Amino acid sequence: MREQLLEVLAEPGTGASLQLKDARANGDGIEEGILVSSETGREYPIIRGIPRFVDASNYTASFGMQWNAFRDVQLDTATGGGHSLQRFDDETGWDESRLRGKWVLDGGCGAGRFAEVAAARGCNLVALDMSSAVEAARSTLSSFPTADVVQGSLLDPPLRRGSFDFAYCIGVAQHTPSPETAVRKVAEALKPGGEFAFTIYARKPWTKLNAKYLVRPVTKRVPKPALLGAIERAMPVVFPVAERLFSVPNVGRLARFAIPFAVYLEDERPTWSREQRYRESVLDTLDMLSPQFDSPMTWQEVETVLRTVGATSWNFRTRVPINVVGTR
Repeated sequence: MREQLLEVLAEPGTGASLQLKDARANGDGIEEGILVSSETGREYPIIRGIPRFVDASNYTASFGMQWNAFRDVQLDTATGGGHSLQRFDDETGWDESRLRGKWVLDGGCGAGRFAEVAAARGCNLVALDMSSAVEAARSTLSSFPTADVVQGSLLDPPLRRGSFDFAYCIGVAQHTPSPETAVRKVAEALKPGGEFAFTIYARKPWTKLNAKYLVRPVTKRVPKPALLGAIERAMPVVFPVAERLFSVPNVGRLARFAIPFAVYLEDERPTWSREQRYRESVLDTLDMLSPQFDSPMTWQEVETVLRTVGATSWNFRTRVPINVVGTR
């Protein structure tokens, strides 16, 4: 971590400032050390350059496993496809001229697919995640000198309120025990006038009838390595069948709803090889079936949270899924 990161870090819960002690530097960064709360005296370790405010053994363990196992599957620097760049631009609208030199929060960074897009634009990036995926994110961001990875909870973030210029949370809030709290905490990290972008699964009356929700009460209890193994054994059969079914007009929509496997077609990833699409299908099927929490929101629920945090303006770019951008 950079010592400059202390400008935006704070003790979870109390919001107290943190002092650095017993630091061991590695080049321009701090590789090991301890952060001490000025209020409670509690100590938080820095391990392998990452400040650690939570233990990795928590409800996010499945995400830690999947992102360390599939770190490069969705990274533009690995695929060469630009899919994550396009999605980041579509869902935030923030180009390099706006981000350069600004403090930017990635709320729930995973392996860093969007973090590397933001970091490449020269911002002071804080990539926050609760799971052991921070190890994958650190590798992803290792070439960006103004990016830091922090292990902490999105529901009780180790961040100073009102310290960021931009904050985004893409595809994460619904996987927390309280999506409303996740949205609120990310928004509260912004300065007055700071800008936010959220993408969240949308809830409709029929959403929970989707096959993934029907089987997840069982699959989320299966040990994660065993679940991954089962998906890998099934995918050689499911992938070619789903490719055909999903490509049929009208039938394809129903098949996606009824088959709890994520399979991507050639026109959805036009620059990817079939092998790349296959690997992402394994990854996203695991992502569908393993989380402990998956609670989509309505756009009205999101709007209520934005009002409570004093957002001054917002715009729903899409409502299924929910993609909202705005200003605090």
